[in-house]
Amino acid sequence: MGENQMNKAVRTRAGIAVAGTALLVGGLTACGGDKADGGTAKADGGKGGETKAHSSVEAVKASYLKTVAAKFAKAELSIAGADGKTRGQSGTKGWYPSSHDVILKSEKPDTRSIMIGDMTYSGLAQPRDGKAWMSMNLAKDGKPGVRLNDDPAEYLAMLLGQEKLTHVGAEKTADGVDAEHYKGSFTTADLLKADESTKVMEEANRQYLHEAVKHITTFEVDLWIGKDGYPVRADTVSTDAEGTTKTTAKFSDFAAATPVQAPPAEQVVSFDDMNKETDRKLKEADQKLRDAGLGGLDAAS
Repeated sequence: MGENQMNKAVRTRAGIAVAGTALLVGGLTACGGDKADGGTAKADGGKGGETKAHSSVEAVKASYLKTVAAKFAKAELSIAGADGKTRGQSGTKGWYPSSHDVILKSEKPDTRSIMIGDMTYSGLAQPRDGKAWMSMNLAKDGKPGVRLNDDPAEYLAMLLGQEKLTHVGAEKTADGVDAEHYKGSFTTADLLKADESTKVMEEANRQYLHEAVKHITTFEVDLWIGKDGYPVRADTVSTDAEGTTKTTAKFSDFAAATPVQAPPAEQVVSFDDMNKETDRKLKEADQKLRDAGLGGLDAAS
């Protein structure tokens, strides 16, 4: 096998199945490895071939493409915010468009949240006129509401083309899942060039991501990609002007999770309509107090 053919075969297989590194190295040695690596295969036990076969950039690219196609996955998140409080999310995450159907956990009672693109739906503790959900549009003046979603495709997108991401090695996650471990630390400039060398994101998605990360000053990540090519865990430390946020995100059931769906329209009241109704009731109460000679709500308070 010629040198050019050998290198092409290694790169192709690395992009398809990173977890098969050991097999690729064995194949490299058996197929003229001494020529392909300049005669170093025997001297270093084939490590030169393994380094080429297990590229972090190619591993992330392959995982990203596979994850994008899955569309939905189960997610468990623990988020320690800059305010010192820890919050959690448990449920389903989706991407392109960003979406979720999760239970939000905090010091307050658990609440259910559904999001599809810019539309969010919050479960009401007390139904309003028989409606159990409040909707809110996060877009402003016709422009998308830019934000991060902590979904697996998003984490991989931030690491596309990042040569600073290093391959730690094969290991089990804290949950006992066999995976390849990657680690890296990035600046704002690094995050704003994500995907420049791989060019696999759609341009609109790339621009959206860059808008969403430009406030981040430093981003540290430990990423684990399972044997099936999907990311199973991401531990991140993100710092911006407000402080540092530490997140542990675990993912599973790729392409098997139930797609996120909006609540039935008849069960939804909009945030704006709720505000209008509240204003109407306040005006009525104010008028009643005035009619009673009590000077209205201002005087009563």
